[in-house]
Amino acid sequence: MKNHVRSFKTYIRDEIIKKGGWVNAHAHADRAFTMTPEKISIYHNCNLQQKWDLVDEVKRTSTVEHYYARFSQAIELMISQGVTAFGTFVDIDPVCEDRAIIAAHKAREVYKSDIVLKFANQTLKGVIEPTARKWFDIGSDMVDMIGGLPYRDELDYGRGLEAMDILLDKAKSLGIMCHVHVDQFNTPKEKETEQLCDKTIEHGMQGRVVAIHGISIGAHSKTYRYNLYKKMREAQMMMIACPMAWIDSNRKEELMPFHNALTPADEMIPEGITVAIGTDNICDYMVPLCEGDMWQELSLLAAGCRFPNLEEMVNIASINGRKVLGLDPIK
Repeated sequence: MKNHVRSFKTYIRDEIIKKGGWVNAHAHADRAFTMTPEKISIYHNCNLQQKWDLVDEVKRTSTVEHYYARFSQAIELMISQGVTAFGTFVDIDPVCEDRAIIAAHKAREVYKSDIVLKFANQTLKGVIEPTARKWFDIGSDMVDMIGGLPYRDELDYGRGLEAMDILLDKAKSLGIMCHVHVDQFNTPKEKETEQLCDKTIEHGMQGRVVAIHGISIGAHSKTYRYNLYKKMREAQMMMIACPMAWIDSNRKEELMPFHNALTPADEMIPEGITVAIGTDNICDYMVPLCEGDMWQELSLLAAGCRFPNLEEMVNIASINGRKVLGLDPIK
């Protein structure tokens, strides 16, 4: 009889099951599957900031039923892969108002026996402009975690740090975690992760703040990176990597250390930082070629960071994801 040798993929999947199953720690399920062949030029020709507003077309025309259908499709895709916990941002703003989050709660009730769903409010319109702030306040009472995008307020008003204060104040007042998009543009000009660390400590939110993406960290010098990891430990900050979302980062002419456009998990984890994984956008205006495949995300992170540590790969996809979502480990 021939010996049966399991592939790495099978081995890792089996180990993930032992630790409670896959966890998709970050997505935008309300916008999933909204890209069509006719609209692919949006992805090709527009930068991320432009897409933040172009997606208004989808949001404006989507009913609760449309949102529910997209949530259901995304959730069933996760369940089919063995995902047991799923964290997703949900747009709550002046354009879609509360339609998406109403659909999200409906989906959570329908699928509650199959998967744990955790929601954060996406603030594509920022939190500074009065109407956007109104919907941020409304949405904050409808989610499990405060979500944020400080760069929107930095871009529009030069008030990104103030936006961080608003996010952290709200999370602290509600006694919930805060998940924040930072350092998304793969440039050494960005230092949002460091700023978020400082604000986390200032607000006394250590251990309750999760950074998402952190792509620009790799664009900095080694000295800067390791000083940042020290600060992240002090803030007890966790990180969610979404590899497929940023592997397509545009070429740049800036001089910076050679690196992949990925969260540097290979450096963070040995420095004691919790790293989880998410799919981010699934087949939408932002990332049309992401199919929500958890194995693709995990293998891309491991290969791109040259980090084939099998035990840590398993942790990234399972127990670390539960931790960043504020869930207890499965025993």
